[in-house]
Amino acid sequence: MNMDRNVGVSASRTRHRRALVVGKFCPLHLGHMHLIQTAIDACEEVLVISYTKPEFTGLGSARREAWLRELFPGVRSLVIDDASLGELCASRGLRPRTLPHNDEDAAVHREFTAWLCEAICETSVDAVFTSEDYGDGFALALSEYFSERFPGSAPVRHVQVDLARAAVPISGTRIRDNPHLHRQFMHPAVYASFVERICLLGGESSGKTTLARALAERLDTQWVPEVGREHWEERGGALGYADMRLIAEGQATREDVLARQARQWLVCDGSALTTVFYSLDGFGRVDPVVRRLADQPYAYSFVCAPDFPFVQDGTRRDAGFRQRQHRWYCSVLEARGVPFMVLDGPLAQRVDAVCGILNPGAGR
Repeated sequence: MNMDRNVGVSASRTRHRRALVVGKFCPLHLGHMHLIQTAIDACEEVLVISYTKPEFTGLGSARREAWLRELFPGVRSLVIDDASLGELCASRGLRPRTLPHNDEDAAVHREFTAWLCEAICETSVDAVFTSEDYGDGFALALSEYFSERFPGSAPVRHVQVDLARAAVPISGTRIRDNPHLHRQFMHPAVYASFVERICLLGGESSGKTTLARALAERLDTQWVPEVGREHWEERGGALGYADMRLIAEGQATREDVLARQARQWLVCDGSALTTVFYSLDGFGRVDPVVRRLADQPYAYSFVCAPDFPFVQDGTRRDAGFRQRQHRWYCSVLEARGVPFMVLDGPLAQRVDAVCGILNPGAGR
Protein backbone atom coordinates (compact mmCIF):
# COMPACT_ATOMS: atom_id res chain seq x y z
CA MET A 1 0.00 0.00 0.00
CA ASN A 2 1.67 3.21 -1.12
CA MET A 3 1.75 6.20 1.19
CA ASP A 4 2.73 9.73 0.15
CA ARG A 5 4.52 11.63 2.89
CA ASN A 6 5.22 14.68 0.77
CA VAL A 7 1.68 15.93 0.32
CA GLY A 8 2.63 18.83 -1.94
CA VAL A 9 4.18 16.44 -4.45
CA SER A 10 1.34 13.93 -4.08
CA ALA A 11 -1.41 16.48 -4.61
CA SER A 12 0.12 17.76 -7.83
CA ARG A 13 1.07 14.28 -9.19
CA THR A 14 -1.98 12.15 -8.40
CA ARG A 15 -5.62 13.03 -8.92
CA HIS A 16 -7.90 10.77 -6.89
CA ARG A 17 -11.51 10.15 -7.81
CA ARG A 18 -13.03 10.28 -4.33
CA ALA A 19 -11.28 10.78 -1.00
CA LEU A 20 -12.37 10.14 2.56
CA VAL A 21 -11.52 12.23 5.61
CA VAL A 22 -12.70 11.06 9.04
CA GLY A 23 -12.48 12.89 12.34
CA LYS A 24 -14.21 13.89 15.54
CA PHE A 25 -13.62 17.60 14.75
CA CYS A 26 -14.18 18.53 18.40
CA PRO A 27 -13.63 21.25 17.57
CA LEU A 28 -12.82 21.67 13.89
CA HIS A 29 -9.42 23.42 13.93
CA LEU A 30 -6.94 24.67 11.35
CA GLY A 31 -5.14 21.33 11.29
CA HIS A 32 -8.37 19.59 10.28
CA MET A 33 -9.03 22.30 7.72
CA HIS A 34 -5.53 21.84 6.28
CA LEU A 35 -6.21 18.10 5.95
CA ILE A 36 -9.58 18.59 4.27
CA GLN A 37 -8.27 21.28 1.93
CA THR A 38 -5.34 19.06 0.93
CA ALA A 39 -7.83 16.34 0.01
CA ILE A 40 -9.94 18.83 -1.96
CA ASP A 41 -6.90 19.97 -3.92
CA ALA A 42 -5.97 16.38 -4.82
CA CYS A 43 -9.36 14.83 -5.52
CA GLU A 44 -12.42 15.16 -7.70
CA GLU A 45 -14.72 14.56 -4.72
CA VAL A 46 -14.24 14.54 -0.95
CA LEU A 47 -16.40 12.78 1.62
CA VAL A 48 -15.97 13.95 5.22
CA ILE A 49 -17.35 11.79 8.04
CA SER A 50 -17.52 12.96 11.64
CA TYR A 51 -18.71 11.09 14.71
CA THR A 52 -17.77 10.74 18.36
CA LYS A 53 -19.16 8.75 21.25
CA PRO A 54 -19.44 10.19 23.77
CA GLU A 55 -19.89 13.69 22.42
CA PHE A 56 -18.11 16.63 23.99
CA THR A 57 -20.11 19.35 25.73
CA GLY A 58 -21.00 22.16 23.34
CA LEU A 59 -19.59 20.30 20.33
CA GLY A 60 -22.59 18.30 19.20
CA SER A 61 -23.18 16.95 15.72
CA ALA A 62 -25.37 19.88 14.64
CA ARG A 63 -22.65 22.37 15.47
CA ARG A 64 -19.93 20.36 13.72
CA GLU A 65 -22.14 19.94 10.68
CA ALA A 66 -22.73 23.70 10.56
CA TRP A 67 -18.98 24.37 10.62
CA LEU A 68 -18.33 21.98 7.75
CA ARG A 69 -21.26 23.26 5.74
CA GLU A 70 -20.06 26.86 6.02
CA LEU A 71 -16.32 26.35 5.65
CA PHE A 72 -16.39 23.55 3.03
CA PRO A 73 -19.65 24.00 1.12
CA GLY A 74 -18.45 21.91 -1.83
CA VAL A 75 -17.65 18.88 0.29
CA ARG A 76 -20.08 16.07 1.00
CA SER A 77 -20.22 15.66 4.77
CA LEU A 78 -21.87 13.13 7.05
CA VAL A 79 -21.95 14.22 10.69
CA ILE A 80 -23.88 11.80 12.86
CA ASP A 81 -24.87 10.85 16.37
CA ASP A 82 -26.88 7.84 17.49
CA ALA A 83 -30.19 9.60 16.92
CA SER A 84 -29.46 10.75 13.37
CA LEU A 85 -27.91 7.39 12.49
CA GLY A 86 -31.05 5.65 13.69
CA GLU A 87 -33.15 7.86 11.43
CA LEU A 88 -30.88 7.20 8.46
CA CYS A 89 -31.04 3.44 9.01
CA ALA A 90 -34.82 3.55 9.25
CA SER A 91 -35.18 5.63 6.11
CA ARG A 92 -33.03 3.16 4.15
CA GLY A 93 -34.55 0.00 5.61
CA LEU A 94 -31.24 -0.95 7.23
CA ARG A 95 -30.62 -2.91 10.39
CA PRO A 96 -30.31 -0.38 13.22
CA ARG A 97 -26.76 0.43 14.32
CA THR A 98 -25.21 2.71 16.90
CA LEU A 99 -21.91 4.53 16.95
CA PRO A 100 -18.93 2.65 18.34
CA HIS A 101 -17.46 4.11 21.51
CA ASN A 102 -14.32 6.15 21.04
CA ASP A 103 -12.37 3.53 23.02
CA GLU A 104 -13.41 0.64 20.79
CA ASP A 105 -10.73 -1.24 18.87
CA ALA A 106 -9.49 0.35 15.64
CA ALA A 107 -10.89 -2.56 13.61
CA VAL A 108 -14.39 -1.74 14.85
CA HIS A 109 -14.11 1.89 13.76
CA ARG A 110 -12.65 0.91 10.37
CA GLU A 111 -15.51 -1.46 9.64
CA PHE A 112 -18.05 1.06 10.85
CA THR A 113 -16.62 3.83 8.66
CA ALA A 114 -16.52 1.57 5.62
CA TRP A 115 -20.15 0.57 6.31
CA LEU A 116 -21.13 4.24 6.52
CA CYS A 117 -19.59 4.85 3.10
CA GLU A 118 -21.30 1.84 1.54
CA ALA A 119 -24.69 1.69 3.29
CA ILE A 120 -25.40 5.31 4.20
CA CYS A 121 -23.45 7.29 1.57
CA GLU A 122 -23.79 4.55 -1.09
CA THR A 123 -20.27 5.00 -2.36
CA SER A 124 -16.68 3.85 -2.07
CA VAL A 125 -13.46 5.85 -2.04
CA ASP A 126 -10.04 5.38 -3.61
CA ALA A 127 -8.06 7.49 -1.13
CA VAL A 128 -8.14 8.21 2.57
CA PHE A 129 -6.40 11.32 3.89
CA THR A 130 -5.19 11.30 7.49
CA SER A 131 -2.68 12.99 9.75
CA GLU A 132 -2.16 9.77 11.70
CA ASP A 133 0.22 6.83 11.62
CA TYR A 134 -2.68 4.36 11.46
CA GLY A 135 -3.58 5.43 7.95
CA ASP A 136 -1.99 2.49 6.11
CA GLY A 137 -3.99 -0.03 8.11
CA PHE A 138 -7.15 2.06 7.64
CA ALA A 139 -6.63 2.15 3.87
CA LEU A 140 -6.06 -1.61 3.77
CA ALA A 141 -9.25 -2.29 5.74
CA LEU A 142 -11.24 -0.01 3.44
CA SER A 143 -9.76 -1.71 0.36
CA GLU A 144 -10.79 -5.16 1.61
CA TYR A 145 -14.29 -4.01 2.52
CA PHE A 146 -14.96 -2.23 -0.78
CA SER A 147 -13.48 -5.01 -2.94
CA GLU A 148 -16.14 -7.38 -1.57
CA ARG A 149 -19.04 -5.00 -2.14
CA PHE A 150 -17.92 -2.98 -5.15
CA PRO A 151 -16.36 -5.45 -7.61
CA GLY A 152 -13.53 -3.89 -9.59
CA SER A 153 -13.01 -1.04 -7.12
CA ALA A 154 -9.47 0.29 -6.94
CA PRO A 155 -7.38 -0.22 -3.80
CA VAL A 156 -7.69 2.64 -1.35
CA ARG A 157 -4.55 4.73 -1.13
CA HIS A 158 -3.43 6.43 2.08
CA VAL A 159 -2.26 10.01 1.79
CA GLN A 160 -0.62 11.15 4.99
CA VAL A 161 -0.75 14.87 5.73
CA ASP A 162 1.47 16.64 8.27
CA LEU A 163 1.94 13.71 10.66
CA ALA A 164 4.38 15.77 12.76
CA ARG A 165 1.83 18.60 13.07
CA ALA A 166 4.46 20.98 11.74
CA ALA A 167 2.02 23.00 9.62
CA VAL A 168 -0.55 23.40 12.39
CA PRO A 169 0.86 22.47 15.82
CA ILE A 170 -2.38 21.87 17.70
CA SER A 171 -4.80 19.13 18.75
CA GLY A 172 -8.47 19.06 19.63
CA THR A 173 -7.62 18.03 23.19
CA ARG A 174 -5.45 21.11 23.76
CA ILE A 175 -8.13 23.39 22.38
CA ARG A 176 -10.85 21.83 24.53
CA ASP A 177 -8.64 22.34 27.58
CA ASN A 178 -8.47 26.08 26.88
CA PRO A 179 -10.15 27.30 23.67
CA HIS A 180 -9.45 30.98 24.38
CA LEU A 181 -5.72 30.41 24.77
CA HIS A 182 -5.63 28.61 21.42
CA ARG A 183 -8.12 30.69 19.49
CA GLN A 184 -5.51 31.39 16.76
CA PHE A 185 -5.81 27.74 15.69
CA MET A 186 -9.52 28.05 14.90
CA HIS A 187 -11.42 29.76 12.14
CA PRO A 188 -13.51 32.65 13.54
CA ALA A 189 -16.69 30.74 12.67
CA VAL A 190 -15.54 27.93 14.95
CA TYR A 191 -14.13 30.08 17.74
CA ALA A 192 -17.43 31.99 17.91
CA SER A 193 -19.01 28.81 19.30
CA PHE A 194 -16.82 29.18 22.40
CA VAL A 195 -17.69 32.84 22.97
CA GLU A 196 -20.12 33.24 25.87
CA ARG A 197 -22.78 35.89 25.47
CA ILE A 198 -23.70 38.34 28.20
CA CYS A 199 -27.17 39.91 27.97
CA LEU A 200 -27.84 43.31 29.51
CA LEU A 201 -31.49 44.23 30.02
CA GLY A 202 -33.20 47.17 31.63
CA GLY A 203 -35.59 50.03 31.19
CA GLU A 204 -34.89 53.16 29.19
CA SER A 205 -32.17 55.32 30.73
CA SER A 206 -30.91 52.55 32.99
CA GLY A 207 -27.30 52.68 31.82
CA LYS A 208 -27.31 49.58 29.60
CA THR A 209 -25.41 51.05 26.68
CA THR A 210 -22.85 52.80 28.87
CA LEU A 211 -22.32 49.57 30.77
CA ALA A 212 -22.01 47.53 27.55
CA ARG A 213 -19.23 49.79 26.30
CA ALA A 214 -17.42 49.75 29.64
CA LEU A 215 -17.65 45.97 29.97
CA ALA A 216 -16.35 45.39 26.44
CA GLU A 217 -13.39 47.63 27.22
CA ARG A 218 -12.66 45.87 30.52
CA LEU A 219 -12.98 42.43 28.94
CA ASP A 220 -11.08 43.38 25.79
CA THR A 221 -13.89 42.20 23.58
CA GLN A 222 -16.82 43.33 21.41
CA TRP A 223 -20.27 44.62 22.32
CA VAL A 224 -23.51 44.52 20.33
CA PRO A 225 -25.45 47.79 20.09
CA GLU A 226 -29.23 47.80 20.49
CA VAL A 227 -30.51 47.34 16.96
CA GLY A 228 -34.01 48.53 17.88
CA ARG A 229 -32.70 51.96 18.81
CA GLU A 230 -30.87 52.19 15.49
CA HIS A 231 -34.10 51.40 13.60
CA TRP A 232 -36.04 53.91 15.71
CA GLU A 233 -33.56 56.66 14.85
CA GLU A 234 -33.46 55.71 11.15
CA ARG A 235 -37.28 55.77 10.93
CA GLY A 236 -37.74 58.85 13.03
CA GLY A 237 -39.65 56.84 15.60
CA ALA A 238 -42.21 55.56 13.08
CA LEU A 239 -41.98 51.81 13.63
CA GLY A 240 -44.64 49.31 12.60
CA TYR A 241 -45.42 45.79 13.72
CA ALA A 242 -43.40 44.29 10.85
CA ASP A 243 -40.36 46.20 12.10
CA MET A 244 -40.37 44.14 15.29
CA ARG A 245 -39.31 41.02 13.44
CA LEU A 246 -36.69 42.93 11.46
CA ILE A 247 -35.25 44.30 14.68
CA ALA A 248 -35.12 40.93 16.44
CA GLU A 249 -33.56 39.22 13.44
CA GLY A 250 -31.11 42.08 13.04
CA GLN A 251 -30.12 41.81 16.69
CA ALA A 252 -29.47 38.07 16.35
CA THR A 253 -27.49 38.55 13.15
CA ARG A 254 -25.38 41.31 14.68
CA GLU A 255 -24.58 39.05 17.63
CA ASP A 256 -23.48 36.23 15.33
CA VAL A 257 -21.24 38.55 13.32
CA LEU A 258 -19.58 40.16 16.33
CA ALA A 259 -19.12 36.83 18.11
CA ARG A 260 -16.52 36.05 15.44
CA GLN A 261 -14.56 39.13 16.46
CA ALA A 262 -15.00 38.75 20.19
CA ARG A 263 -12.65 37.38 22.81
CA GLN A 264 -14.16 34.91 25.27
CA TRP A 265 -17.19 37.12 25.96
CA LEU A 266 -19.68 39.06 23.85
CA VAL A 267 -21.57 41.85 25.59
CA CYS A 268 -25.10 42.32 24.22
CA ASP A 269 -27.01 45.57 24.76
CA GLY A 270 -30.48 44.03 24.91
CA SER A 271 -31.84 40.97 23.13
CA ALA A 272 -34.91 39.81 21.26
CA LEU A 273 -36.65 39.88 24.64
CA THR A 274 -36.37 43.67 24.43
CA THR A 275 -38.26 43.47 21.13
CA VAL A 276 -40.93 41.29 22.76
CA PHE A 277 -41.54 44.01 25.33
CA TYR A 278 -41.88 46.81 22.77
CA SER A 279 -44.02 44.65 20.49
CA LEU A 280 -46.44 43.90 23.31
CA ASP A 281 -46.43 47.51 24.48
CA GLY A 282 -46.96 49.00 21.04
CA PHE A 283 -49.03 46.41 19.20
CA GLY A 284 -50.37 43.97 21.79
CA ARG A 285 -48.93 40.95 19.97
CA VAL A 286 -45.59 39.31 19.14
CA ASP A 287 -44.44 37.68 15.92
CA PRO A 288 -43.68 33.95 16.48
CA VAL A 289 -40.17 34.47 15.05
CA VAL A 290 -39.51 37.19 17.62
CA ARG A 291 -40.71 34.88 20.41
CA ARG A 292 -38.46 32.10 19.15
CA LEU A 293 -35.45 34.41 19.03
CA ALA A 294 -36.26 35.63 22.54
CA ASP A 295 -35.97 32.04 23.77
CA GLN A 296 -32.31 31.83 22.77
CA PRO A 297 -30.22 31.38 25.94
CA TYR A 298 -27.37 33.58 27.15
CA ALA A 299 -24.52 32.52 29.38
CA TYR A 300 -25.31 35.37 31.79
CA SER A 301 -28.17 37.83 32.12
CA PHE A 302 -28.06 41.11 34.03
CA VAL A 303 -30.80 43.68 34.59
CA CYS A 304 -29.75 47.29 35.11
CA ALA A 305 -31.62 48.88 37.99
CA PRO A 306 -33.36 52.25 37.43
CA ASP A 307 -31.65 53.72 40.50
CA PHE A 308 -30.45 57.04 39.13
CA PRO A 309 -32.29 60.09 37.72
CA PHE A 310 -34.12 59.50 34.45
CA VAL A 311 -32.45 61.27 31.51
CA GLN A 312 -34.65 62.29 28.59
CA ASP A 313 -32.67 62.24 25.33
CA GLY A 314 -35.64 62.89 23.07
CA THR A 315 -36.26 59.23 22.27
CA ARG A 316 -37.44 57.92 25.64
CA ARG A 317 -40.80 57.82 27.41
CA ASP A 318 -40.61 58.69 31.11
CA ALA A 319 -39.46 57.42 34.51
CA GLY A 320 -42.72 55.57 35.11
CA PHE A 321 -42.33 53.66 31.85
CA ARG A 322 -38.75 52.80 32.84
CA GLN A 323 -39.95 51.32 36.13
CA ARG A 324 -42.56 49.23 34.31
CA GLN A 325 -39.93 47.89 31.94
CA HIS A 326 -37.67 46.96 34.82
CA ARG A 327 -40.42 45.03 36.59
CA TRP A 328 -41.41 43.29 33.36
CA TYR A 329 -37.88 42.03 32.63
CA CYS A 330 -37.45 40.73 36.17
CA SER A 331 -40.82 38.98 36.19
CA VAL A 332 -40.32 37.38 32.76
CA LEU A 333 -36.83 36.11 33.58
CA GLU A 334 -38.11 34.69 36.86
CA ALA A 335 -41.03 33.02 35.13
CA ARG A 336 -38.69 31.44 32.60
CA GLY A 337 -36.33 30.22 35.28
CA VAL A 338 -33.46 32.27 33.86
CA PRO A 339 -30.84 33.18 36.48
CA PHE A 340 -30.06 36.90 36.51
CA MET A 341 -28.55 39.60 38.68
CA VAL A 342 -29.85 43.12 39.16
CA LEU A 343 -27.03 45.64 38.84
CA ASP A 344 -27.28 48.82 40.87
CA GLY A 345 -25.04 51.69 41.87
CA PRO A 346 -22.56 53.68 39.76
CA LEU A 347 -20.95 52.38 36.57
CA ALA A 348 -17.71 51.17 38.18
CA GLN A 349 -19.67 49.16 40.74
CA ARG A 350 -21.74 47.53 38.03
CA VAL A 351 -18.68 46.64 35.95
CA ASP A 352 -16.95 45.13 38.98
CA ALA A 353 -20.08 43.13 39.85
CA VAL A 354 -20.30 41.62 36.37
CA CYS A 355 -16.60 40.85 36.18
CA GLY A 356 -16.74 39.25 39.61
CA ILE A 357 -19.32 36.82 38.21
CA LEU A 358 -17.48 36.16 34.97
CA ASN A 359 -13.99 35.77 36.40
CA PRO A 360 -12.60 36.72 32.99
CA GLY A 361 -8.96 36.35 34.01
CA ALA A 362 -9.23 32.59 34.21
CA GLY A 363 -7.44 30.96 31.32
CA ARG A 364 -6.45 34.15 29.53
